[in-house]
Amino acid sequence: MNIPSDLKYTKDHEWVKIEEDVATIGITDFAQGELGDIVYVEVETLDETLEAEEIFGTVEAVKTVSDLFLPLSGEIIEFNESLEDEPEKVNTDPYGDGWMIKVKCSDLSQVDGLMSADDYKTLIGA
Repeated sequence: MNIPSDLKYTKDHEWVKIEEDVATIGITDFAQGELGDIVYVEVETLDETLEAEEIFGTVEAVKTVSDLFLPLSGEIIEFNESLEDEPEKVNTDPYGDGWMIKVKCSDLSQVDGLMSADDYKTLIGA
């Protein structure tokens, strides 16, 4: 199970990479494994400002559709448009080419509420 130590995590199985006040967000290796083959990623909240825990999109796998929850409050400034044609990148490279959105954070103190890699490993029993 790949759980990079330099990222933050949520109970909803998303990862967060903070660079200054911009957070790059995707789903974890564990999540993509549980979902199976990803066939569609939908994000219709581009350029919107949302609060933490709000739904920013959905990810559709062969057998299920799951909501995506925003880990940090802020404006969604970028969507990984390559996922429209190649959603399988979420399966093959969840922490790299499979990233989903970038958010301009409105409250960086919320980062303190995210989990470390060790905490996430405990959550999923890895």
